[in-house]
Amino acid sequence: MLRAPAVVLLGPRQVGKTTLAKKIAIETPGAVYLDLEKAADLRKLDDAGSFLRGQSSSLMVIDEVHRAPGLFAELRSVIDERREQGARSGQFLLLGSASLDLVQHASETLAGRVAYLSMSPIMQTEAQAVGLAQDHLWLRGGFPDSLTAPDNVASLRWRTDFIRSYLERDVPMFAPRMPAALIGRLWTMLAHLQGTPLNSARLAQSLGVSAPMINRYIDLLVDLMLVRRLQPWSGNVGKRLVKAPKIYVRDCGLVHALLEIETSAQLLGHPVAGASWEGLVIENLVDAAGADRTPLYYRTQEGAELDLVFERAGQPFVAIEIKRSTAPRIEPGFGTACAALAVAHRLVVYGGDAAYDTRYGARVMSLPQAVQTVRELLNQ
Repeated sequence: MLRAPAVVLLGPRQVGKTTLAKKIAIETPGAVYLDLEKAADLRKLDDAGSFLRGQSSSLMVIDEVHRAPGLFAELRSVIDERREQGARSGQFLLLGSASLDLVQHASETLAGRVAYLSMSPIMQTEAQAVGLAQDHLWLRGGFPDSLTAPDNVASLRWRTDFIRSYLERDVPMFAPRMPAALIGRLWTMLAHLQGTPLNSARLAQSLGVSAPMINRYIDLLVDLMLVRRLQPWSGNVGKRLVKAPKIYVRDCGLVHALLEIETSAQLLGHPVAGASWEGLVIENLVDAAGADRTPLYYRTQEGAELDLVFERAGQPFVAIEIKRSTAPRIEPGFGTACAALAVAHRLVVYGGDAAYDTRYGARVMSLPQAVQTVRELLNQ
């Protein structure tokens, strides 16, 4: 929070943003906390300029800030006034659940005055640190209340209610003209198609809408940080490349809830198991790589494929293949793709624990080992 006068903390609902913000407020002497879902707190900002200027605290935390879009102009004025008085950083912590809408407001109004942080569901290293097994995280996903539920039945019920609340509350709030029931059906279809290239025309035909509408609906789910569009690597290597993004429901626990998967046995027997595991690995490695690294995938029309690619200095630097098996078989397409991109570091992430070298210059390793390796390679 020391980098800018205002910090925007982004993340889906129930991921722990409010818990973290309240902890920061408690530990900061004189901090003020506002929750704009509470009518009383929202009314305090009827005259936002006077209220903000009347606070002498070192920190003001404003939760659900998207409910007061006109607030950003007042924040800019107050920040600039405080700058003239010598205040530089850590004045405002703003929380929200819709990344694109909130970032747009903040970027347009608070340019040069704001930094952004994203808060993801619990990752593998965090779960491991408190003694939770990897398979436990894989089944239930990373939302704290789902992960720590007393049993699988309660966990699935929480995730089902979470999905319903988004459709009944957030979709009408952020996109009032979009039909929530149709978006719910699309969300379920995306779970079935986890990790496959997006075919908007086919989805549109199934749902009885146009392809541009499908893309708008997916835009909303991406904006709410519930779905990831993994873009293809598009450099010129003289190959015919697949150009469609791959689509992932970001939290594997939500994948399983959308598909009514309750237990590990049901998951292991379900066709989505491999793609669900792939999504879990991708989210963990993207988190390890850092916010300034754009995750990509690589796939040619001939079948050479890399599940995940990270660049450094504009060139492919780390190539990753993801296998759920404890005895992974490395396909020739992986070697072909690595050679075509001249990738320096080649990883195979699998369901086992031991690390060892394999063909095509790749290193096979567990998810925790891969998280550490990616963090070291891309943040050195």
